[in-house]
Amino acid sequence: MAKYDAIVIGAGHNGLVTAAYLAKAGKKILVLERRPVIGGIAASEEIIAGFKYATCAHLAGAFAPAIVSELNLQKHGLEILALDPLMFAPSLDGKPLLIPREQIRAIEEIRRHSARDAEKFAEFCALTKKLSEFLLTLYSLPLPDRATPGEFNPMELVKAAWKFHRLGKKEMYEFLRILPMSMADLLGEWFANEALKAAIAAASMLGSFVGPRQQGTAYNFLYHQHGAGTGAFRAAGLVRGGMSRIPHALSLAAQQRGAEIRTDAEVTTVTTKNGRATGVVLANGTEFAADVVISSVDVKKTFLKLVEPTYIDPQFLLQVKNIRARGTVAKVNLALDALPNFKSSTAKAAELGGIIHVGPTMEYLERAADDAKYGRVSEQPFLEITIPSISDPSLAPAGKHVMSVWMQSAPYHLKNGGWSKQRDALGDTVVSLIEEYAPGFKNSILHRQVLSPLDLERTYGLTEGHLYHAELALDQIFFMRPVPGWSRYHTPIDHLYLCGSGTHPGGGVTGLPGYYAAKEILKSLKRKAP
Repeated sequence: MAKYDAIVIGAGHNGLVTAAYLAKAGKKILVLERRPVIGGIAASEEIIAGFKYATCAHLAGAFAPAIVSELNLQKHGLEILALDPLMFAPSLDGKPLLIPREQIRAIEEIRRHSARDAEKFAEFCALTKKLSEFLLTLYSLPLPDRATPGEFNPMELVKAAWKFHRLGKKEMYEFLRILPMSMADLLGEWFANEALKAAIAAASMLGSFVGPRQQGTAYNFLYHQHGAGTGAFRAAGLVRGGMSRIPHALSLAAQQRGAEIRTDAEVTTVTTKNGRATGVVLANGTEFAADVVISSVDVKKTFLKLVEPTYIDPQFLLQVKNIRARGTVAKVNLALDALPNFKSSTAKAAELGGIIHVGPTMEYLERAADDAKYGRVSEQPFLEITIPSISDPSLAPAGKHVMSVWMQSAPYHLKNGGWSKQRDALGDTVVSLIEEYAPGFKNSILHRQVLSPLDLERTYGLTEGHLYHAELALDQIFFMRPVPGWSRYHTPIDHLYLCGSGTHPGGGVTGLPGYYAAKEILKSLKRKAP
């Protein structure tokens, strides 16, 4: 039986980040991926000849710069393209909201809708950007963990407290006040124009089961400002060559340092002996042994399907079962014969190169979320659209385009009927809604792929179709992610670790869970070395 220092389950971006750092440290690494392609949700696939879809995630501006630098990913072909404009929100009355990347230009565009809001925009951006940067500082803290009770260093808290003090009196107060707020309440204090408020509030809903009036959604908003965010519109960027360039670059960085990556290799069991992980068994019966096993798949799947439950404390299993991971997002990928012609006298191709936001008011966004609460697919959904082929023509044949649409809300658990019957209806709803804003759009569609939350579960192994493995809510972050007391990637089974989006600090294409997990695993191995 082949023996490795560590086996990583899943070749998504977090699993590959962890593998690359462990390989960099000289460890013998094996990465096992269930699908025939690597990348997990950060994959690009040519579903129709000549059109390269970002089949799941379509933006990566929040991918950690430290990972890019330390693993030299640019050398391996990774280039993240900044969005400009940041957002285009079409309107049925032909008066869209355009937010260019340059703040001065953004303020002038906002002034066309509200002079009052234009005056406040820069101050709002500065405040929320400062708060999100401090939040990122908190993520690097070694949180208390049951597996290493004596390792917590209070001096780290002292350093964080000093950084908090340096925010300034006003910002300290605002950080504590804003974190548990609803996004609707926060924006109501700053802005009046509904189109602007709804466009900003979109980041507070991403992957969430609730609308912007729910308490705690302001945290979700700040979370999505990591990276090159402006403080009002989330950190976002397109990847030249498609999203798969991220896992491709990571795989090269890992393999250059000796890591082995196998696809079509589904792990069905994590083997254990005397309370310690010893290896894995594949669906075809092949076994591999390892000193350490690291799971980048979601926490529920890891403990409810891959590990024999009799080896785990029932209370821990109950906490895992109670993790809220209610998928409400569907994905529609389209091959287009031409760009959509939105109701606007100014909507040129260059203005459609960023995020296209469909969700005109706060009430509209809230009602879309309400549908999911009651088991319904929203008939007036919130859409986040990108057309990456505008910035990167290599993704489609000359003159053609690919469109990526995230649709909310579409609950995993439907009250009436199943997804086999409602999948096409969802696709029709999305296309019809875009048609309202861009007449003639339907006639430009060459191919359509619809992924329901159930499809996301079956294709990408996301329990209940949740992109982040677990909701980003105040009771499921920091030392409570994935469950209280187990935030530092350890598990109750010795030498079994976690590194996926369901761990601290959370989901999205940031690479941070894999980054922090690798650091903790290397420290742990050093402590346990004879």
